[in-house]
Formats: sequence, C-alpha cells, structure tokens
Amino acid sequence: MEQFVSEKAKISPFLVFFIIHQMQFGVGVLGFQRVIAQSAGYDAWIAVLIAGLSIHVILWLIYKIVETANGDIMTAHTFVFGKKMGKLMSIPFVVYFTIIIVTTLRTYIEVIQVWMFPDMSTFWYSLAFCGLAIYIVFGGFRTVTGMAFFGTVLPAYLIFTFLFTLPYADFKNLLPIFDHSIMDLVMATYQMSITYLGYEVLLFVYPFIKEPQKSKKWVHFGVLFTSFQYVFLCIVTFAYFSEEQLQRYIWPTLTMWKIVEMPFVERFEYVGIANWTLVVLPSVCISLWCAGRIVKKVTNLKQKYGVLMISIVVLITINFFKTRQQISTLVDYTGKIAFFIDYGYIPLLFFLILIVKKVRKN
Repeated sequence: MEQFVSEKAKISPFLVFFIIHQMQFGVGVLGFQRVIAQSAGYDAWIAVLIAGLSIHVILWLIYKIVETANGDIMTAHTFVFGKKMGKLMSIPFVVYFTIIIVTTLRTYIEVIQVWMFPDMSTFWYSLAFCGLAIYIVFGGFRTVTGMAFFGTVLPAYLIFTFLFTLPYADFKNLLPIFDHSIMDLVMATYQMSITYLGYEVLLFVYPFIKEPQKSKKWVHFGVLFTSFQYVFLCIVTFAYFSEEQLQRYIWPTLTMWKIVEMPFVERFEYVGIANWTLVVLPSVCISLWCAGRIVKKVTNLKQKYGVLMISIVVLITINFFKTRQQISTLVDYTGKIAFFIDYGYIPLLFFLILIVKKVRKN
C-alpha cells in the first residue's frame, strides 16, 4: 500500500543523516559516561562501540519493514493487522513520542536550573520552547529537517572544546583493557543502547525521502558519526576523571567544560548549555512532528490539531516531575520503553511482515 507524499514535501536522501544524528545526540550526551561506567568501569567504551554496531542491524530490519509495506510503520501495521487493528497498533507511538518530548525537555530544563538559573519556572520555559517547536513543525517536514541540519552544524565546534582536557588527561586510566566480565559489558551495552535511542523515527519519515534507496548509506553514516562522537567523549572523560571522581558528577560533560579558558568568556559551561538548545530543539520538533502525523493518520484530524493537543499534554505532564529522583525515574522508564521498541517490537514486526507476505504470496 503506497502512500502519496508530494514531491515538494520530500527531502534529499543525504538530509536523513542529520535527522538520525539529532535524534540520537541529545541531553543524554551530558551524563552517559557515569551511567555506563557504573556497570563496566573504564571498559565501558567497548560497550559504546558494541551498542553502536548493533543499531546497524536494527536499521536493516527497519528498511526491510518499510520497503515491504511500501510506506511507514502505520502502513506496515495495516499490512499485517488490517485497517482497524493497524490504526490501534499505531496509537501507542503517539504516547511514546510524547514521553520522549517530556523526557528530553524536562532533563534539559533541569540542567539549566542546576547550572544557571535555579529559580527558573519549568512551565514558562516549556511554554516558550513548545511554542517555538510548534512554529517549526507547522512549517512542514522540510522545515523540521532544516532545524536538524542547523542543530548538527552550528554547535559542531563544541566537540573541539573537550581537547582542553588533554593536558590534564591520563590515558592509563583505561588500562587494563577487558578488565570486566562479559555480563558487565552486556549491562553497559544495554544502558548505552538506551542513550542511542531515536533512530526509529526512520519508520515514520521514510515516505518523505526522495529516492529512499539512496538514503541507506546516509542513515548508516549518521549512526557511525554519532557512535564516533560518543566514543570520543567517553575516552576523553575516562582519561580526565578517575573512576571515583566520575561517580560524583551527574553531568561529567558539563564539568569538563569548567576548565575551558578563553580570553572572551570566563564560564564556558554557560555557553555550552545555551548552545545545547540547538541540539535539543530539533529532537523535540522531530518527535512532535511524528506524533502529530500518527494522530492525523489514525483519526483523520489535521496534523496541526494533533501537534497542538500533544503540546498541551506535554505542558501539563512536564510539571509533575520536580525532583532529581522523579526525573531520573522518568529517564529510566523512557529508556526501557525505547529499548523494547528497538530491540523487541521492530524485530517482531519484521518477522510478522515476512509471514504475512509469504501467506499472501501462496
């Protein structure tokens, strides 16, 4: 069942690189090192590589799903379960993307409140942020993709600021290698795979890609680029902190920025946090667009009404998470849901599509 999408609404294949990267590279970058080091110590950089490589297998499954269904995941659900049941199977993804928006935005607001403005209102900042996201999403999918492009290119210089840690780094911290058990690495890989979440948006944006076959290499390049950045940050962090020091910092990435010295700025972490808005905003916009599109396909409402309803739900929900413990619990549950979808539901849907295709062929 092919879906009609106007050529004017479609994007060039190489732009999928930026969409995938932006969904994977968000607020989790600021503190993932401490989490994976708790499981596998300073062998955890190996887990970052393994988790990154496993994603390429899931991407292969995703492409097989959307190619067989000749559309997006909603078309795949219709292909497997029928029209009515297919719509019901797509509704949970509205909840999923809403949770991603709440988690991403609330975690970023917490960083701002802890590091910069302790008395800042969660609601009013969320309102302003969601207003900007709605404005971008109303511009269409190409506008959302443009934000993903700028969200990758403009803050790209920040990766070089971590080179300021090298004079204080001791790479012997990473030795000896393979000092932890296989189970430790498996646990760290699981935790890292949660940080990598977001690439499943390919299931929704596929119909909007011109010559989608050409997008495959760009999607894989996007994941490789993200993996490289995570491995780089992981190794730099492990060389800069001892294991005991690392466990005392919730956001080690921000802590490393505190040593950056420039003639024109004294507190570079403020610059980094402000620039991180450009990293968080595209992720929220893409998730909001996906959720709005599902509402449109399931209920036949205009997408803008779905976007507005989801934004209202986000503004209401986000205020229930006030303490560090509540936010940490939210992040944990979001990660578990994403892991189930990426490593559980997507392979299951792939096999169901193969079975249905074979039955219909016979």
